[in-house]
Amino acid sequence: MTRRRASSTLTLTLPATSANLGPAFDAAALAMSLLFKVRASLANDFWVHATGRDAQICRQLENHLIFKTYREVLEDAGKPVSPLSLSIKNEIPIGKGCGSSAAARLAGIALANHFGRLHWSDQQIIGEAARREDHPDNAAACWLGGLVVARLAENGQAQFARISPKGRWPLLLAIPPEALSTEQARDVLPQQYSRADAVTNIQNSLLLMQAFSQGRHDLISAALEDRIHQPYRAPLCPLLPCLQQLTDTRGVHGIALSGAGPSVLIFLDPKVNGNAVRRRIQAQLRDHGLPAELLSAAITTRGASRTIR
Repeated sequence: MTRRRASSTLTLTLPATSANLGPAFDAAALAMSLLFKVRASLANDFWVHATGRDAQICRQLENHLIFKTYREVLEDAGKPVSPLSLSIKNEIPIGKGCGSSAAARLAGIALANHFGRLHWSDQQIIGEAARREDHPDNAAACWLGGLVVARLAENGQAQFARISPKGRWPLLLAIPPEALSTEQARDVLPQQYSRADAVTNIQNSLLLMQAFSQGRHDLISAALEDRIHQPYRAPLCPLLPCLQQLTDTRGVHGIALSGAGPSVLIFLDPKVNGNAVRRRIQAQLRDHGLPAELLSAAITTRGASRTIR
């Protein structure tokens, strides 16, 4: 009798994410309406076809993050590694602070879970991705959608709570041409902070969560004030100080680094014409000689979706 194999095709859709959100350093992230789609099938050899943003990076087989994660998870579980062919359609900027590595790692884990018949829960999938990312915020938001507060406990388990932000939250991403590695962005951070800086960030983080849960756009500007990472990363991310000058001007509720940067996340007023705000942001960037692509997005409550055929 021939042993039945796992279903031959799995399609995953994962959202981009933005972590840190000003003061909520390594603690919170939101899911955005930019998607990473991958269709995986059993094959004779590992192979990738990719379209969309950064397709050349997505199709490079050497050190491919999805395949690397897929192999390692299966090997750790003592399962055979079956080759896969991937068809990728990507909307997430890679290396720009928009959660591309979390999406790729989650894809690799989900593929291992399916084709290796691991039967992992969402808690296990998120925890595995969080440990590989070394922080849980992006992984939890990518898998669950919405706004997520997360931590890694001392035993290595991920703990998280999901919030569905109230009302509409239109966003604009300002994306520079150059990438910035998370390692480089972390290297500029100090080892110690003052009590005043720590207290301010705790207060602002709590205020920020209430602003989202109550739909209080008027609180976003003050709640995004950060003293832990953004001041130190600003020299590496010149879009941030440039665009922060527009905070509390018409149509712009708040500005924050997206993840570790270099992209900047702009919270827009849903009642103001977005095209007019975009033109003003473009003019600000031109005046400072800073090239950047502006991408429209929104907070999405949809996390990872899976289709099996």
